[in-house]
Amino acid sequence: MATQVVMPKLSPTMEEGQLSRWLKKEGETVAMGEPLAEIDTDKATMEMQALTTGVLRKILIKEGESAPLGQPIAIIGQAEEDISGLLGQQQPQAKAEPAAQKAEAAPQGQQPAAGNGGKPAVTKQPESTGRLIVSPLAARMAAEAGIDLRSLNGSGPGGRIIKRDIESALSQPKAVSPESPARHLRAVEPSPAYAPVTAAASAYRDEPASEMRRTIARRLVTSLGPVPHFFLTSEIEMDRAAEMRRNINSLDPELKISINDIIIKISAAALLQHPQVNASYQDKAVRYYNHADIGVAVAIEDGLTTPVVRSAEQKSLSQIAREVRDLAERARNRKLRPEEYTGASFSISNLGMFGIEEFTAIINPPEGAILAVGAMSAKPVVRDNEILVRQMMRVTMSCDHRVIDGATGAKFLQTLKKYLENPLYLVV
Repeated sequence: MATQVVMPKLSPTMEEGQLSRWLKKEGETVAMGEPLAEIDTDKATMEMQALTTGVLRKILIKEGESAPLGQPIAIIGQAEEDISGLLGQQQPQAKAEPAAQKAEAAPQGQQPAAGNGGKPAVTKQPESTGRLIVSPLAARMAAEAGIDLRSLNGSGPGGRIIKRDIESALSQPKAVSPESPARHLRAVEPSPAYAPVTAAASAYRDEPASEMRRTIARRLVTSLGPVPHFFLTSEIEMDRAAEMRRNINSLDPELKISINDIIIKISAAALLQHPQVNASYQDKAVRYYNHADIGVAVAIEDGLTTPVVRSAEQKSLSQIAREVRDLAERARNRKLRPEEYTGASFSISNLGMFGIEEFTAIINPPEGAILAVGAMSAKPVVRDNEILVRQMMRVTMSCDHRVIDGATGAKFLQTLKKYLENPLYLVV
């Protein structure tokens, strides 16, 4: 009996999925449990398995399209089975190619039409415009490299220009046109008479937001507005922590302990000293966690994800360092499992490697707090009436006031500061 394949729920926060790639073609045999397609969720790319055995009779949404949970995306049945009844059922329309950018390639020199909000004029003349289908990643790569997308032939589904097309173009030697110098000279020749130029609004392109970016947008709306934030900042002397890191790494260069690994370990120890911070607000209760499950913010191509170091207070620095590297690498490759990026009790976001000295982060509900870590830099400080140079670092904790009061958060930061300035507390 023919059955519909519906968009599955592949992560706890997933509301819709984006069909990244079909692993089977129409007419091919499918076995139960066999990978059928790759789905981009809000956090990762995951394989969808077939739940029945048969023939993939019909693909209902194309690669690059999105569909909400439960919407039919394909039909599996027997080779000669009548599936017209399933095809005739009215279903919600899949979003057209959200992973691709559709752009009208206007002739050179075309300006936006007046009174059209700055948008390019639509002439509906196929001889003067060409339709480009470009993945967002390819569009960004082309823009950064200065590649004219109209000069490329897409190798993706339906002629879509994808990452490998840009990489192929970058590998080709650049041809220099003999006319270029002449054009350049003509361009800089002084004009015989001044003519005023009327500036038009800039042309633009809309790139559909990825599933991850849409989920981030939805979650931030439920955080900064409904969650009553307040912020506490402390400056910490990091010389001893930096020295400890150097000494450990000199003993075994393979460890590659980072300052962030030390912050994770010490934050976990401080959380156990202050359980009110290792907590979250529920509808009618405050939930206190027995272990410090610390989310570590990792920037990836389409946004941000927070893989979780479970029970960080029980792990050594070397264990934390290896685990963070592994989680971050798989996060960038969109290979994390849902249980690896959900359920943190506290989060850390570190932008110090980008030279950011101080910032505030937005709480990831239902967590009660997040620690924003700035850069470590040499600054003059006064110690015993003497001016000394010390490695200083500013941290700002965003707190959910429904769970954490000002004094509670301040005491946590005092403990964090004491441990980071005297990291030997870890072995006491």
